[in-house]
Amino acid sequence: MANKDRNKRSARKARAEERARVEAAQLASAPASDKKTAKSERKDEKRDAKAEKKAADKKKADKKPGVFRRLANYLGDVRSEMRRVVWPSKEELKSYSLAIIVMLIVFGVIIWFVDSGIVAALVGFTSLRG
Repeated sequence: MANKDRNKRSARKARAEERARVEAAQLASAPASDKKTAKSERKDEKRDAKAEKKAADKKKADKKPGVFRRLANYLGDVRSEMRRVVWPSKEELKSYSLAIIVMLIVFGVIIWFVDSGIVAALVGFTSLRG
């Protein structure tokens, strides 16, 4: 985990703790008989419980799985990707192979001509024969 993310999370946690401390101080100083306060306290407790559960789930999610689990996940991903592949038919494979062989020959001849031209230019320029 990046240091920046860790700092953000610790800052959020510190702010949440500060809010909880301030709310606890306000509840201690306010009369508890007020119905609205009781409802808001229950909402706050539910919210705090959800936040704690979320934090616990996040800790579990942050934990890195073992080597064998990662290998199993990787192989499962490979298997699912191989199922999505659209394989060419025999006719398509033959035509693609023929096109590649033809292009190799064409580019080979072009490179041979360019190389011969460069050699001829160097021989003509330096009057040396190699």
